[in-house]
Amino acid sequence: MRNYDFSTFSRSSVGFEPLFNLINEAQRFNEEGGFPPYDIVRKDDSTYAIRLALAGFSEDELAITAKQNLVTVSGHKKTDEKRQYLYEGISARSFERQFSLADHVEVRGAAYENGILEIELHQDVPEAAKPRKIAINGGASAKLIN
Repeated sequence: MRNYDFSTFSRSSVGFEPLFNLINEAQRFNEEGGFPPYDIVRKDDSTYAIRLALAGFSEDELAITAKQNLVTVSGHKKTDEKRQYLYEGISARSFERQFSLADHVEVRGAAYENGILEIELHQDVPEAAKPRKIAINGGASAKLIN
């Protein structure tokens, strides 16, 4: 994949930093590989789930951090000194995966079952941010100008 330099755009635009950050993160993701694999599921109009395949990790080896518009999932595998592997095919490497969230999307909870971590997200758009219909009153504007 090609790497694009967005500095020429960012020098002449205001307020688009989150968009440029998203694009740069996507480029970085392709360079780093895709571990752990994940799905993003839309359950309904306002509920989503991020599902990560984390075979071999226990709950205490995983951490989820949520801050404004960003969810970070990290895993650090504990070493088992008692176990002697002849072949180790299940990944035991540490990872950190970040997901950017749209405005008004918050983490509602997480569950870990059968090697799948599911993070539930909910988008709660306030009434002030929702589209609304504006009535047109033809006579009022004419009276305001005079």
